[in-house]
Amino acid sequence: MREARPFRPWKESPRLVEHPRRDRTELWTRTAAAPPAVYGERWSDAPGGPYRTFDPMRAKLAAAIVRGWEGDLPAERERWLYLGAASGTTASHVADLVGPDGAVYAVERSLRPFARLLALGERWPGLLPVLGDAREPRSYSALVPPADGLYADIAQPDQIAIVLSNARLLLRGAGAPVLIALKTASMGRDASAPEHLRRAEGELEPVLALERSVKLDPFHRGHYLVGGRARAALFDDGPRPRARRPPERSRGPRRS
Repeated sequence: MREARPFRPWKESPRLVEHPRRDRTELWTRTAAAPPAVYGERWSDAPGGPYRTFDPMRAKLAAAIVRGWEGDLPAERERWLYLGAASGTTASHVADLVGPDGAVYAVERSLRPFARLLALGERWPGLLPVLGDAREPRSYSALVPPADGLYADIAQPDQIAIVLSNARLLLRGAGAPVLIALKTASMGRDASAPEHLRRAEGELEPVLALERSVKLDPFHRGHYLVGGRARAALFDDGPRPRARRPPERSRGPRRS
């Protein structure tokens, strides 16, 4: 593990920090685990650490932050539902952000990446793998308590419908953030990437108070981060978990 670096906190996410370099700014997450690296990322010891690099080339959420995402991020002690966790590269960083007192319910349907996800779950106390198909949220709803937020990275033509069915069933209620790594190449060849984005935003706007979407090029071609906070209308046509409302999330000043 490398020596301590000059880290600066990122907005109001105490477990996300930045390290300025001459040609770029690096993101690091304060991790709840111990080495070795998950995907070749660098680790560093620092006060309150250890920390590890949050690589925008490997993690779409990191790419969105670098590209100017101004919406909510997973926060300490929160519970998040993660759809399409694969082998856990980004899910492990979300587990870093919520910390050891939070939880990430990481849904993956394919057995091979799920085996690697299980191994990470043994290292991160808050990373809880769930073997399931995101198209069928009722099949795992008994395993997932009401969530404070939802992050999705699912390459399906109907990815918006899948996300909304999970959000309606498993989010705590209005105000909960929903973040979607939108893969336009999976949405059909009948429209361009910007047109697919506009269609997705049109589906989401009635049920989410949308933030400004960000394009993830050059890190992830044809991808956008889309999302916002759930409106009450999201829960009008479906069951809603019986749980207390989440605490009000403070909004820090936007970065220039």
